[in-house]
Amino acid sequence: MTPTRDELFALYALPDRSTRRVRMNFIESADGAVTLGGSSGALGGETDRAVMRVLRTMSDVVMVGAGTVRAEGYGGVRMDEPDAAWRRAHGLSEHPPLAIVSHRLDIEPEHPFFAEAVVRPFVVTHQDAPDDRRRALEEVAEVLVHGASRVDLALALDALAERGMTQVLCEGGPHLFGSLLGAGLVGELCVTIAPRIVGGVAGRIDRGAPEADRRFRLASSFVDDEGFVFLRYAVK
Repeated sequence: MTPTRDELFALYALPDRSTRRVRMNFIESADGAVTLGGSSGALGGETDRAVMRVLRTMSDVVMVGAGTVRAEGYGGVRMDEPDAAWRRAHGLSEHPPLAIVSHRLDIEPEHPFFAEAVVRPFVVTHQDAPDDRRRALEEVAEVLVHGASRVDLALALDALAERGMTQVLCEGGPHLFGSLLGAGLVGELCVTIAPRIVGGVAGRIDRGAPEADRRFRLASSFVDDEGFVFLRYAVK
């Protein structure tokens, strides 16, 4: 049975806000495809969108890879009044900032990610990223530089935590998930299984992480009225 909004908040409640935590949120088809027609949003349903809103409401910052920003058409994240009220009641700002992780900084300052931002977003990059692009993005975002030739995600997460942003919701994509997973930085994985078979050549939720047997425990699960399966895994 489809949970109510209050039940979703209970199902995805955080054990605490003091511990730095990266929570991944993904949707995939029953045969493992992460996109349909090039977009993950096309796989979703109403409950999946409700879960995403709840996870965003609980987060301090929403992190996403540059490729996913372009593919999914990210703009600003604006909470509706009930969610903004929940955040105020829990001592949070009304709207969580977005943080884009980009190695090449190949996104324009005019992109809706920046132009429609409700609060000033973050750009996470490394020292070898093009200086001219970095300077341009500094006009529209706070740029965090961590790592020499690749983004050091652990240092970037430390920098966000120092700003009081310990609860990081990462919405992909697969390359960013693979990097976080490979570095041992993922604390929770929230996966929606859509009741559809996609076929084709769509990839998996993680890409680039070295092969390993990473064990998680099942923290909660439910099935909604449309047959979507919702799984929440936590590190053992």
